[in-house]
Amino acid sequence: MSRVWRTIKGYLFWTYDRGSFHYDVMVTLILVFIFVAPRFIDFRDKPASVASHQNEIIIQLDAASVDAQDQSMVRTNFQKEIRRLSGTMTIERIEPVRDQAGQIVAYRAWVRKEKPAPVKP
Repeated sequence: MSRVWRTIKGYLFWTYDRGSFHYDVMVTLILVFIFVAPRFIDFRDKPASVASHQNEIIIQLDAASVDAQDQSMVRTNFQKEIRRLSGTMTIERIEPVRDQAGQIVAYRAWVRKEKPAPVKP
């Protein structure tokens, strides 16, 4: 029993010389854990959200800066603010952001950067 305990203690305290059989076993176990564990253990290391397209940008503006009564006015005012802040962009969709009481506090828009017109020589 003392021999088994000595072997386990050697693994725990990493006392085996490099190139020995037990050292190779320890390194193999570590590599197996690194490459096999993600298939069975959820480390929750995936990105929170991924844009559906590389050119897609999500912009959120305060409701006071958009200030509108209906959806078409929201879109128009949002377009003006975006143009003022970052140039010409195309709005894909707009969603209101509400607080716990249900009041609209901001608007979130998915926009795409428009490609510049080609320059003619």
